[in-house]
Amino acid sequence: MPGTVWFVGAGPGDPELITVKGRKLLEAAGAVLFAGSLVDRAATLFTPEGCEIRDSKEMTLDEMTDWLIDAARRHGTVVRLQTGDPGLYGALIEMTRPLSAAGIAWAVVPGVSSAMASMAAAGETLTLPEVTQTVILTRVAGRTPMPPGEDLEALAAHKTTLCIYLSITLLHKVQEALIAAGWAEDAPMLVVQKASWPGEEKIVRGTLADIKRKCQAEKIASQAMIVASPTLGAADWTDLARSKLYDPTFSHRFRKASVTTENTK
Repeated sequence: MPGTVWFVGAGPGDPELITVKGRKLLEAAGAVLFAGSLVDRAATLFTPEGCEIRDSKEMTLDEMTDWLIDAARRHGTVVRLQTGDPGLYGALIEMTRPLSAAGIAWAVVPGVSSAMASMAAAGETLTLPEVTQTVILTRVAGRTPMPPGEDLEALAAHKTTLCIYLSITLLHKVQEALIAAGWAEDAPMLVVQKASWPGEEKIVRGTLADIKRKCQAEKIASQAMIVASPTLGAADWTDLARSKLYDPTFSHRFRKASVTTENTK
């Protein structure tokens, strides 16, 4: 019987941010196909001696699926190691369809996305009570066009947290779209390059008006997350709405209110 191909999210860059399950699969793998230099350390740190390891950066999609099918016919555990999470801006479905057609079992192990890693690195939060409760993960149209209704200006009109992937070279388009959507030029912006990468992470804070200039000064032109959010800088705000879940006047099934609303007036 052929083995199973596991699509494992390696996380944003730090090998220690791979999940425990993902690491265990690497430790048991007979073959690993990893995504370029972005996750090579995880591939080489945790795989056993004798594991067949291949870098996919020069391979076409057909070549990758053929390699995985061949490996699964020779090994019980095969890992396709991808950056971030396999289901976000990856070719997951494009690779799993040929596997299914060939009778190869496959499964997915999620990973930490660079959006979460970037906010963690900067000490920021994606959501805040009474500020925004919505996070939009998107990108600017490049060689891959955006579907109707998903252009950045339309999404930015919601004024929620925007985590913008794969767009650092199109930062001018991000600025144009947000301004057209009504964001102020002094709206806070965050750019994190290589979030979580030991010794290589860069954090740039600015405004919608000056973030491109600041990124140019830091020579950031790849592997960067752009975040626009009304939550940015909240740690320094004078007033902040408190979470209802932890408010002493709020009851839930694990805790009864210790303070009444009248006592707080």
